[in-house]
Amino acid sequence: MATNRRSFLSNLALGAGVIAAAPLASCAGTKEESNLPHIKELAGKLPKMSFNMCGYAAPKLETVRVGFVGIGDRGSGAVKRMTYIEGVEITAVCDIRQAAVDGAQKILSDAGLPKAKEYVNGDLGFKELCDSGDVDLVYIATPWEWHVPVAIAAMEGDKHTAVEVSTAKTLDECWQMVETSERTRKHCVILENCCYDFFEMLTISMAQQGVFGDLIHGEGAYIHDLDYWHFNKPKDDKMSDGAYTKMWRLHENKRKANVYPTHGLGPICQAMDINRGDKMDYLTAMMSDDFTLKHRIKEMAQEDPFFEQFVGWEMRGNMDMQMIRTNKGRTIMIQHDISSPRPYSRIHMLSGTKCFAQKWPKQHIAFGHNVIDQAQFKELEEKFTPEIIRRVGEMAKQVGGHGGMDFVMDWRLIDCLRNGLPVDMDVYDAAAWSCITPLSEWSIANKSRPIDIPDFTRGAWKTNKPIDLSMEGAGSTSVRNLKKADSKGQLNVH
Repeated sequence: MATNRRSFLSNLALGAGVIAAAPLASCAGTKEESNLPHIKELAGKLPKMSFNMCGYAAPKLETVRVGFVGIGDRGSGAVKRMTYIEGVEITAVCDIRQAAVDGAQKILSDAGLPKAKEYVNGDLGFKELCDSGDVDLVYIATPWEWHVPVAIAAMEGDKHTAVEVSTAKTLDECWQMVETSERTRKHCVILENCCYDFFEMLTISMAQQGVFGDLIHGEGAYIHDLDYWHFNKPKDDKMSDGAYTKMWRLHENKRKANVYPTHGLGPICQAMDINRGDKMDYLTAMMSDDFTLKHRIKEMAQEDPFFEQFVGWEMRGNMDMQMIRTNKGRTIMIQHDISSPRPYSRIHMLSGTKCFAQKWPKQHIAFGHNVIDQAQFKELEEKFTPEIIRRVGEMAKQVGGHGGMDFVMDWRLIDCLRNGLPVDMDVYDAAAWSCITPLSEWSIANKSRPIDIPDFTRGAWKTNKPIDLSMEGAGSTSVRNLKKADSKGQLNVH
């Protein structure tokens, strides 16, 4: 039976009791995820907006007290990056594993910072953290099934929240985030680091200043052979070790959808002013068969009986792709492949009436048929590099995190909260970019038929202003302990 979204939201508001009963979305194959008619039905519904969070400037926070939930690869990297940002106090760390929390405490100790309060109370330990009075921002880097439960608990606990990608797995979850953020007036920020990579930010700035003319088409992707991370066997019976705790990332491959769309989509949406002058209208999706994962599982099972439990699983195909049309007639193509033996690529491409730009496998810009040379590229960089990169770009490269973009993202979030500025990536972005997962699932299951993309702004996209790259009123947040920054050993997978 399809989930009734209204009753679901009202039940969730009752608190931890509902969350304790069951996670909002388990690894794959839940009733909600497999209920394709429910996806189609919910895609066409638009509840009334209670408050427009786009452009909302929350009250300033002189010091941002941060609590981390999920201290794995992404979480521990975020803890370290935050130790370099002035105006941040890391007051709480939460994980189901004591060893992970101990690792976070060591990062704080090495940085000369005080220990944080620990929350290691099973799957629901985050609830106590979110209810505490010691945190202003909850930074979520858990497995995907817990993203929305923790985010809802944080906002209900009067905290801003920042959520790793993808933020939500279902349309129900997308609307939960939106309605809770609007009602509580707490930010729900999607931590899409690729929006802050240097070339992507350059092209967004160029688009805002008219260099591309009218943008026509964009392409983005997440193409990454995750074989090691899928099959990195845990070292204990509780499956609490390994690249992904409880091997949750392998479980996610049972869902035939683009479960990780935001890396390629986010920067394109910002360049095209999606939710801020244009909106995504509808999509169509297609997926290849699985030519590798099921065979790889059989190979692993022959080497180690541990993997016999996964033999016979019906897995997602290798490549899936989505074609999206916007209200203004633009097109976007998104690709996702995490099981083919091929080089890493995020494919950031923008094509306009005056200019073309592409990154992966090569980075180049063209005006017409010919790609510009390095001297011309340098001129464009000097003229159009946004102020945020000028201010913290070099420091970000020293701190590290995917070449610096992770640090730029974290620094920008903290600076917005400290200066009472609107965030660059609000809850409508989190919902719109993440909803590609269930919508692609429906389209793939229905022979690539088109499906509407909900307008989470409920028409406000027509008047919402584009993100502000001028940094007016920002930049007071400095970086500390920079001499200790070490870009070696960066975390390259998430």
